[in-house]
Amino acid sequence: MEKQLEVQFKIYEKLQSECKTLMINSMDHKGDPHISYSPFVIYEGNFYIFISKIAAHFQHLENNKFISIMIIADEATSPILFTRERIRYKCTPEFVGNVDKEHIFEKFVKNHGDQMIEVLRGIDLSLFKLTPIEGRFIAGFGQAFDINPIEGTFNQIDPSKMNH
Repeated sequence: MEKQLEVQFKIYEKLQSECKTLMINSMDHKGDPHISYSPFVIYEGNFYIFISKIAAHFQHLENNKFISIMIIADEATSPILFTRERIRYKCTPEFVGNVDKEHIFEKFVKNHGDQMIEVLRGIDLSLFKLTPIEGRFIAGFGQAFDINPIEGTFNQIDPSKMNH
């Protein structure tokens, strides 16, 4: 990886590791868009979210083959709001339940606190695994990078070759 690409890759990794929540974009049964958010953890390259069965996006995740997620830098720490760093992924959602998932819950405890996770485990929340298929990291004006989690590639996009 060339030097500039390595720098951007480190920024991408830092954003993904430091953020604790992600945005979820799905569709309801009529095809209408629905956006929500959830705390998450990453395990073996997949995102895991812990959500309530009564939340609208629970049903949407069960009924959609693909969803989009976005991780975005905090407004308070972004010097220019038009260029907030962000990562977007197309994912396949999979309900995985809570049985035999202690390794995932350990990550939730580490990232989000023992007390909160214990409370949440006592109510109707369940785990979903979101497997990223493709993504894009936006680092600023004219700085976009395609991510292929399957092939493990991270490539800068040449704006002059974009088809809009």
